[in-house]
Amino acid sequence: MPDPRLTGLGGGLFCAAVMVALGFLDQLLFGTSSALYGVLFLPVCALTALWVRRSDLLRAPVMVPIAFTAGLLPVAAGGEGVVGRLVGLVAALATQAGWLYGGTLVAGLVAIVRRMRQVRQRRRTAPAQRPAT
Repeated sequence: MPDPRLTGLGGGLFCAAVMVALGFLDQLLFGTSSALYGVLFLPVCALTALWVRRSDLLRAPVMVPIAFTAGLLPVAAGGEGVVGRLVGLVAALATQAGWLYGGTLVAGLVAIVRRMRQVRQRRRTAPAQRPAT
């Protein structure tokens, strides 16, 4: 299995690019199926949190909602013009909030587990310190 390590910005760009691509693919193949888009969002969140560097772990749960919104642009059904598109995006965010929260939770849990493993590994490898006498 590949073991890429993305920076915080790289993880955000990866997640946003994949979600925009999935949004366009969803629109092209399924005619803007919001449920399918939400289901596909969950593994992207997990991969983003798995592939981000250890020093950028806390950024993973922050990046994924932004990427969800970026990818929702092609999926959101809206009217003509900028205002119609914006209204469609806000409506889609309101109706798909469960997927958004779920994906953020997945990324947060993966980041927390990775952080706990990192701390546990650091404690094991650190030399035992004795109190001064």
